[in-house]
Amino acid sequence: MSGPLDYYEVLQINRNADTETVRRVYRFMAARFHPDNRKTGDVERFLLLRQAYEVLSDPERREQYDAKSAAADSEPLDVFELQDFIDGAEGEINRRLGVLSILYYRRRRNEARPCLSLRDLERRIALPREYLDFTLWYLRAKGYVKAEDNSDFSLTAAGVDYLGSASSHNQIARELMWPRAASAGPTYRQEYRQVSEGVAA
Repeated sequence: MSGPLDYYEVLQINRNADTETVRRVYRFMAARFHPDNRKTGDVERFLLLRQAYEVLSDPERREQYDAKSAAADSEPLDVFELQDFIDGAEGEINRRLGVLSILYYRRRRNEARPCLSLRDLERRIALPREYLDFTLWYLRAKGYVKAEDNSDFSLTAAGVDYLGSASSHNQIARELMWPRAASAGPTYRQEYRQVSEGVAA
């Protein structure tokens, strides 16, 4: 998602993963995407993996990163400030994708508690709940989300499929599904340019 790069999402591991899991997953993925791998090498992906590993494998840096991420998780996401989420039928469709993407990341990050309250969704999307009432009604009626006993919302398998399908033809959905390299900051971009130039030479 737009905003700070999610290192757990880059490695595709749970936030509770132990150090050995971080190391094992990194080694596997780094071998696959290493620029020297002629079949599956990907400089950009490799650098993202390395950056994520350097933080998550260091207990002190990981603790600082987790604290910063927890604070960011309570703030509105920049992408939802776009006009694309407000007006007309297209705005409604994009709000559906927004809710699904937030619940998608929540489920992937926190298997023990994959749901969010309406208040949490309202804060993350930076829109009043009146804008979300119809959206949530639709998503529930289609079976893409469900309301838990405590009235929190969680994503269903059908919701994952809908979001994945939408990402094949909807630019907003694509942006919501994967953190972009641009959000990684200048250190990553500079490093990427240096390695790219080295590979191209």
